[in-house]
Amino acid sequence: MSITIRPYQEGDAHDIAALYNRHRDNPNPVAGGITGDELERELAERDTGTFLVAVDGGRVVGTFGLFHNTGRRSARAGELIADMFFVAPAYRNGVITGRLFTEAVEWMVQSGCLVLRLTVNPANSVAFKLYRRVGCVSVGQTVPGEDGNVELHNYIPLVLRSVFADLGPEVRSALGGLNSFGTVTEARDDELRSDVRPVDGVRTVDYHLALGDFRIDASVDVDRGVVREARVTGPDGAGRALRLTEPPYRVRAPRRPQPHRFGSDGLVCEVDGDDGTLSVLAEGHHGPVFVSTWPSCRADRPAGWREGEPRDLDIVPVGDGVRITERCGEDEVVGTVSLTEGTLRQDFVFTSRPGRIFQTVGLRQGTFVHPDGERHPIGLGLGVRDASEAVAASQVVPVGTDLAWQGTSCGIGLPVREPVRLIHSTLLERGLTPGPDGVARLRTVFHPAAAGADALITDAAADARTADAGADAVRPATLDGPHGDHGDQGDQGDQGARRRTAGKPGAARRLELHASAAGVTSWKEGATKVLRSPYPRTRVFGYNPRWTAGMWVTAENSRFGRASGLGWGVRPARWEEKHPLGLFAPRERIGWELTAPEDPAEPVRAELQAPESEEEIVLWLTPNTPRATTVVLDSGGTRWELDSAGFRQIWATAATVRLADGSWLDCRPADDACAHAELVLRTTPSGLLIGCVSPGRRPSAWQLAVHSGPTRP
Repeated sequence: MSITIRPYQEGDAHDIAALYNRHRDNPNPVAGGITGDELERELAERDTGTFLVAVDGGRVVGTFGLFHNTGRRSARAGELIADMFFVAPAYRNGVITGRLFTEAVEWMVQSGCLVLRLTVNPANSVAFKLYRRVGCVSVGQTVPGEDGNVELHNYIPLVLRSVFADLGPEVRSALGGLNSFGTVTEARDDELRSDVRPVDGVRTVDYHLALGDFRIDASVDVDRGVVREARVTGPDGAGRALRLTEPPYRVRAPRRPQPHRFGSDGLVCEVDGDDGTLSVLAEGHHGPVFVSTWPSCRADRPAGWREGEPRDLDIVPVGDGVRITERCGEDEVVGTVSLTEGTLRQDFVFTSRPGRIFQTVGLRQGTFVHPDGERHPIGLGLGVRDASEAVAASQVVPVGTDLAWQGTSCGIGLPVREPVRLIHSTLLERGLTPGPDGVARLRTVFHPAAAGADALITDAAADARTADAGADAVRPATLDGPHGDHGDQGDQGDQGARRRTAGKPGAARRLELHASAAGVTSWKEGATKVLRSPYPRTRVFGYNPRWTAGMWVTAENSRFGRASGLGWGVRPARWEEKHPLGLFAPRERIGWELTAPEDPAEPVRAELQAPESEEEIVLWLTPNTPRATTVVLDSGGTRWELDSAGFRQIWATAATVRLADGSWLDCRPADDACAHAELVLRTTPSGLLIGCVSPGRRPSAWQLAVHSGPTRP
């Protein structure tokens, strides 16, 4: 076996696409696969720094890319984002992985980009431990967000570049013999926690590097992207402070100013003063109903839909909105934004073509009307394949058609008069095409929920005058699918643990709860097994590397948070038993308890309290369903019946899922539940995951019941 690591060459795209399509665990999956042409376009749109290819006898067996943006995120000055890191399974125990990583970092140092960012699925323990072993640290989100990944940073290139000028010849010689970061940095554990250490109000991370007989200790300011201090220690134990060289760039730290606000008719528009992101909020909806990124006057550095770098923007009030100006040398982009009579107007003029705009529809429940006229419940994988991992694989929307979304709080109409691509059913990429007068105009129309599904807006006029779509009543889709077995359902034995029961011994309803598992490990209604749990073992479920219980509670980031979205239920460290069916986490100050009437005809009630949780409190369930099952749910006032194989994520007011024995588990907020409580259902290779989500800082309650058939909302 002779492995060659080389830069990407013209003609590689089709071989790389074939490599990714052969393996389900590839880093950028798109339903239905990706073509070579789409991959080639993706590399161009990401402003690729370098893309390395591992070849064995002419066959592509591995890849590693460094990018300035990925669609999701945009790198700051001096940073590069690693992605498309993939090695064919037959080669993963060899040297390819280390060689790809090391050669990519060597390219970074030579290019002057000194901070490496990457995302990793924490449930992929092999990859996660590898990144930790080579010096990757956590400085932000430490548990998986909606996308399933956590972000890590590697500052070793920055440290070495910053101290190199003041290193002696012996240390430089040791540095020249470096062939793997895994032999340099002290090992870090694989815990999901932040590596940041506050020092005098500065967020820092520490590095301890071994170069032969020498040791370098350094502290990095993660917000400014510079080394604060460093020290070298020789084999005799003598040490000295190192003189530091500033990096060849300046990182603009966020100023976090108050957003600019304007609006009317129950709608409020907010413009972020740091990165120009625009959000529209509507009365009665939890979170923004619409988010639009700023295009940037640098076409190669557009903001991602998850994150954009801070920019020097001039924002001034004008008329019914604001005017935003960004200058990059001789180039300039001016955007005028207003929101009147339910129409959001975004008008742009520019000296050279700016970057693309990503827009997110924030309606989680309701109906999406596809350009072909078909109606689908709003959700990932419904109506439009999810191309968020590779935007180039998104669906082009024909000019002259209209897109529409109808939710419980409002409806949104988007007339397609310029290039638009659907990345998934609520995420769009929009281009800016100037009209005869040199102005590029984007229009988005909002209407009240009272207009109903029959009033989904179309807008054929360039001035965005609204019109009644005149559509027929929404007809729920029914997708019948197989109901096979789930395979291994986990060990449900007592294993010496004390059983927690509700009701009298021998009653038809039996629940077992263990503080060590952080929740309910078994729930049976007569012979019906309601939940799956691996207890007493710990396993992976979806993107959660620590699944132990079949029902548990966590505090999560906001379900509408742009940076991460709702997480995956990675539980806090310690729970204490309040009573046989109640738990309390002292550190997080989260408490929850079950009321389980002896009569199985009465639902189980779960009450949650998280008075100090800033964003969301979630009751998670892993129901004992077949691998593919039927889900009946109420989304945006419409009842849908779906096959779990037909979607990736969907939100609902209430849901009933078919269990392995043909019974149905019904989940819904209790009558006295707090406002904005709703369910999220996610399908994963591990099975179906249900999250019962409500805002923190207030009590919430849920009712769970098993029936012989699906119940109607």
